[in-house]
Amino acid sequence: MNYRYRLYPDATQALMLLEWMETCRSAYNYGLREIKDWCNSRKCLVDRCSIEQEYILAADWKFPGEVQQLNALPRAKKEFPRLGEVPSQVLQQAIKQLHKAWEGFQARGFGFPRFKKFGQFKSLLFPQFKDNPIVGNCLKLPKIGEIAVNLHRPIPDEFVVKQVRIIRKADLWYASINIQLDVNVPDPMPHGHAIGVDLGLEKFLATSDGVLVKPPKFFKQMQSKLKLLQRRLSRKQKRSKNYEKQRLKVARMHHTIDNTRKDFHFKQAHTLCDTADMVFMEDLDYRVSAKGMLGKHMLDAAFGQFRNLTKYVCWKRGKYFAEVDANGTSQTCPECGARVRKDLSVRIHRCPECGYTTDRDVAAGQVIRNRGIVLISTPGLGGMETACADELPGVGVTQSRQVSKSRKGITRKAKK
Repeated sequence: MNYRYRLYPDATQALMLLEWMETCRSAYNYGLREIKDWCNSRKCLVDRCSIEQEYILAADWKFPGEVQQLNALPRAKKEFPRLGEVPSQVLQQAIKQLHKAWEGFQARGFGFPRFKKFGQFKSLLFPQFKDNPIVGNCLKLPKIGEIAVNLHRPIPDEFVVKQVRIIRKADLWYASINIQLDVNVPDPMPHGHAIGVDLGLEKFLATSDGVLVKPPKFFKQMQSKLKLLQRRLSRKQKRSKNYEKQRLKVARMHHTIDNTRKDFHFKQAHTLCDTADMVFMEDLDYRVSAKGMLGKHMLDAAFGQFRNLTKYVCWKRGKYFAEVDANGTSQTCPECGARVRKDLSVRIHRCPECGYTTDRDVAAGQVIRNRGIVLISTPGLGGMETACADELPGVGVTQSRQVSKSRKGITRKAKK
């Protein structure tokens, strides 16, 4: 797991960390330059040679791979003493980061690695430690010493610190500490009460139990203040001290919006886990919706981030999480399964077949829940809910929140 803490380096330590980032950025760009030169030397125009530039490299020159560039670092330190100021493993991680991006480009076929400009290299990775780097309320790093850290939550017992990543965001410093415990954590199995969660812009989420949450719209609330700060920034002379001060104010406003949104997502994810044992959501690609006319509101809600955080919280708390088919969830009746077409302006679900009436988003959540239960059902028991003993001899009033009988193959929560 990763725990993130706030760091408070002094002026000397902050300056040293910035110099290390710039050195790693130079090594990253140099390694990328070697790769691009090798690639350009192996290609030319189909009908003629290039008349603008030529990359003259030997035909048997090997591709500058990860191992070759890592082995070249000791020789480069003798020629450039600045490289020796950075811990060797941190410098090696910058080269490994480059080749990880290169391998991703080869696997995808697009996304060629780019040169990093000044200030774009914002993290340093310390891959291993001989001893525990957390000493009291300080984080001990090689060649820099102890840095004050806000340990707002302690490291769990028996966990070992594997690596530490120092991150700089909006001129604020953070430490992402990776901790590990050698145990096997099985994936949660389906059990208990199930809910379906429907996400939307009018209501941030609606569950199959009838819980509705209004969208917080953090960006829209702070947009006026952000607009004022950006207008002031546009009037400053670039690269001046006042420009840098104002740029940090804009960056910290964006950082505040991001932190507030993520905190809201975590709280909602834990609330869902408090009320249910199985959580089902739609399998949607929200990046497509973010490119439409409501793109700003979609990005402000960050449904993709919320779904990922909910999946992580469910795994951490032993709850079952799954994604179901999103086709027609808002156009289907959760009671009888009939097709009920509705425009976006219609916010109430009324089924002409069975007469079932409820909120449109709640009905969509119930359809998601029904599809999720069918998805996890055992062959031959489609639609049946398990872990119920309400009809066995000698059993009184059960405390289970599920029902044991199904209605036409589709299960739902019993009416009170």
